[in-house]
Amino acid sequence: MEEKIVSYTPDDVEYPDKLRNFKDRPKRLYVKGKLPDPNRKSVAIIGARMCSYYGRTQAYEFAKEFASCGVQVISGLARGIDGWAHKGAIDGGGETFAVLGCGVDICYPSQNINLYREIQKKGGIISEYEEGEKPLGWHFPLRNRIISGLADIVLVIEAKKKSGSLITVEYALEQGKSVYALPGRVGEALSEGCNNLIFQGAQIAKNVEIILEELEILDKMTKEKNKKTEIRLARKEEMVYSCVDLKPKHLDEIIKLTDLELLEVQEILVKLELMELVTEPIKNYYARAGG
Repeated sequence: MEEKIVSYTPDDVEYPDKLRNFKDRPKRLYVKGKLPDPNRKSVAIIGARMCSYYGRTQAYEFAKEFASCGVQVISGLARGIDGWAHKGAIDGGGETFAVLGCGVDICYPSQNINLYREIQKKGGIISEYEEGEKPLGWHFPLRNRIISGLADIVLVIEAKKKSGSLITVEYALEQGKSVYALPGRVGEALSEGCNNLIFQGAQIAKNVEIILEELEILDKMTKEKNKKTEIRLARKEEMVYSCVDLKPKHLDEIIKLTDLELLEVQEILVKLELMELVTEPIKNYYARAGG
């Protein structure tokens, strides 16, 4: 079932605050689904339409990790990096938003129709163009200011030297947003844009954690995990957990140290694994998660 189309102007409370104060803000936004939650962090993932296997894999994995941490993913529904970013966010159980260069009633490109429908359920389709407005070439550079505007951080996965993604980067810098770029192989055309951005001062997207840290999500997640460890562990669970460290320890040694019965220790270890506090890297050997 298709979502109905709603529209918002800067006079409406629902209009995104991230766009409201821009001089070139959209006069009206059309939406199928919903707008990004202003109380949650957002990352725009952009890049080449004709991307490499490496590029699409990285776009998918970054988006999936962001989504699993509650970060909203913004992109443009184009072929290549955009599409893989949207897919990753959906598979990560999160919300993703596509900003189009045409009316929200038009799926462009048409081959992304299934993704277009899925995004409406897991986020929203957004445009400043009225229903029926065709995807004209000059629309796309303009819509890029909305992609960067809705995001807290812009991540470029792959880009040629004169990629359209670099227009989004220009808007992002004007808007005061942080820009990250994924480094690529020297001499590869699809990596030239990203490598140039890094040379010019963009942050290196060496992993998801570095971006989560800037979004102040990683520290929050660590604190919540520590809190979970402190509060949820009963006395015997704490005994078992305190016997496990980063170096894997055999089950028999844990039993000896805790002086608990075999079945009881096994039951507690299973519970600690489900809480993601303990792992079993080798059969009957246990270590603290994160080691």
